[in-house]
Amino acid sequence: MPGTGQWIAFALVSLGMVLTPGPNMIYLISRSICQGPRAGLISLGGVGVGFFIYMSMAAFGITALMMAVPYAYDALRFGGALYLLWLAWQAVRPGGRSPFQVKDLPVDPPIKLFLMGLMTNLLNPKAAMLYLSLLPQFIDPERGHLLAQSFTLGLTQIIVSLSVNACVALAAGSIAAFMGGRPLWMLIQRYLMGTVLASLALRMATEARR
Repeated sequence: MPGTGQWIAFALVSLGMVLTPGPNMIYLISRSICQGPRAGLISLGGVGVGFFIYMSMAAFGITALMMAVPYAYDALRFGGALYLLWLAWQAVRPGGRSPFQVKDLPVDPPIKLFLMGLMTNLLNPKAAMLYLSLLPQFIDPERGHLLAQSFTLGLTQIIVSLSVNACVALAAGSIAAFMGGRPLWMLIQRYLMGTVLASLALRMATEARR
């Protein structure tokens, strides 16, 4: 099992990632505003299944890779740092889009909402990179049971992501109305997340190899 410090650090990174606007959040907010919170929560169920699929595949793959290739950890560490820097740039770049700039969506039945949530997540590069590049940074080979550590951390990320996104789906209309009339708040949110992600990238890139 991962150490308590590693587990808490990963939970905080997961929180920072889910608060960074991406395809999942943009879709869930638009769906909740256009069709109601219930539609957003059904879509979120599909997103959760997508996370579990990615997590399972990554857990087995990362375990095999880190056992077979001595320097796989370093390669994944630098890959994760570069990806965080890219996310930081996306947050602060001129013309960056807020997830509360709603995209009109048609009214769909529950099964389609679920499948759209699933496909939105499976086609989301942010979800793939989270597991393939960031998850290994918090796995300690010296603690053994790499697969158990991977699943523990992966399930932590899923719980954090679903909890935050459920709150966002339920309050999407109110948040959009508040943010829509306060562009300064949108700007502050973008720069705050950009700073957090860049700091995490720096920490990851300079962290000594375990």
